[in-house]
Amino acid sequence: MIRLKLPLPPVQCLAMRPIPFDVVAFDLDGTLADTAPDLAASLNHALRLLGRPEVPAASVRHLVGHGARALLRRGLATGGEAPEALVEEGFPLLIDYYAAHICDGTRPYPGAEEAIDALNGAGVRAALCTNKPEALTRLLLEALGWEDRFDAVVGGDTLAARKPDPAPLHEAIRLAGGGRAAFVGDSIVDAETARAAALPFVAVGFGFSDRPVEALGADSVIHAFDGLLDALADLG
Repeated sequence: MIRLKLPLPPVQCLAMRPIPFDVVAFDLDGTLADTAPDLAASLNHALRLLGRPEVPAASVRHLVGHGARALLRRGLATGGEAPEALVEEGFPLLIDYYAAHICDGTRPYPGAEEAIDALNGAGVRAALCTNKPEALTRLLLEALGWEDRFDAVVGGDTLAARKPDPAPLHEAIRLAGGGRAAFVGDSIVDAETARAAALPFVAVGFGFSDRPVEALGADSVIHAFDGLLDALADLG
């Protein structure tokens, strides 16, 4: 009987080369998942209630990165002044709407789940380090079915500091068990966080960056998740 040699499943193929890291930490918005549709809807909901012009959904991708208050502040600034009193008034409007619609339009980037599974299969622990509030982060992870994919989750309010301060990234790595680590993100905030933490940085070219990915100063750039494990292996 002739036995056909079938190709290995994608996750097994991804894990062929040794990964020289104990922990790989990831940003969330614009890195693992395209959250822009729900962030845009939430921002525009708050802007409408505040009597301000809405922001085109495509523009919201470049306003994300420093947390929800900064997103609202930047959204307000596109149509006028952004006084802190108005930011504080609009913040719960944005957050409450987002919590109720956190995964209406959000989708994982192609290959993200397979890449994380491949890392786990290779004995590498995955951590999450995001400026999204921790409660909302965990709510989104649950909606995506990702509760068990990460050994540590650190949000923007888990500590007193947030990215680009390196403390949240160091904490995520510590909670994941520590060891040699790398960081994967999409923005200048992530790049600055990795530099401050003295960690290798892999930038994704499909996220929410407000500048070309080549301008982030990353140690490696990928344009799809099927290149992540090779990029990490090369950094070793």
